[in-house]
Amino acid sequence: MSSKKKGPGTSSKASAKKDKSSTEKLREAARAEIKKRLEGTPDAPPATAKPAKGTKAPTSTKAKAAKAPKGAKPKRVSALDAAAQVLAKSEVPMRAKELIAVIEKQGLWSSPGGKTPHATLYAAMIREIAALGDRARFKKHERGVFVATTHAGKGA
Repeated sequence: MSSKKKGPGTSSKASAKKDKSSTEKLREAARAEIKKRLEGTPDAPPATAKPAKGTKAPTSTKAKAAKAPKGAKPKRVSALDAAAQVLAKSEVPMRAKELIAVIEKQGLWSSPGGKTPHATLYAAMIREIAALGDRARFKKHERGVFVATTHAGKGA
């Protein structure tokens, strides 16, 4: 006859009951806390209680002082807004690569380090045309070439 050996991965009935009872205690405590919150009873948890997972333990009971507002920063212009401005002023249709060159030359926008800002701009212009239709700031003149619409001056 062979006897079964219990390894560290196996559990016995006693440990299963122990786990169940501790789980039930935690559930009951959670239900009681939820009930108190719903009733509006502000009870502070005991000092020995551990905070729930994913929450920070309170460091102090004092409220944090409000920060003084800083000077208003000018809002950064996006490549799409800059392209709308450039195309609105331009009399000729332009490609995305040409637009990026003009935008960076005028100092309206600079790439944050991307390798293909013209491809990103092209995709954004296509998305705006698809989403807004006639209300878009851009219109395809021909393949890969865009012109401004009457809405280009209003969007920026």
